[in-house]
Amino acid sequence: MYLLFFYLTNRLKRKKAEVKGNMIGERIRTLREAHQMSGVQLAKKLCVSKQSVSNWECNNIMPSAEQIKRIAQLFGCTTDYLLELDRETSIVIEQTDLSKEQAAHILQLINDLKEVNRKVKK
Repeated sequence: MYLLFFYLTNRLKRKKAEVKGNMIGERIRTLREAHQMSGVQLAKKLCVSKQSVSNWECNNIMPSAEQIKRIAQLFGCTTDYLLELDRETSIVIEQTDLSKEQAAHILQLINDLKEVNRKVKK
């Protein structure tokens, strides 16, 4: 009986860890680190406390809808990406300082990489 309880408890803990790893906090942390920002720097840019950022990243609390929108704008991604409504990695590229030719090159590079990934999966 004890062994079964131990097994089920461990399965539940693993399941919670799997779910927790796929939450908005992980995406916020990943984006913050990719932009080489500290939690304090992100907090200052969003006008929140460093504890708020830490709580978001640890999935203790969810950012408000307004904060999610601001995070998406700051990191150039969609709110769907942050909320995992979009399973693909959606990154918005700000094109204001790029020529049409440069933007076209970036789009072609993305398409080429997608094609390579499709071939690798086969």
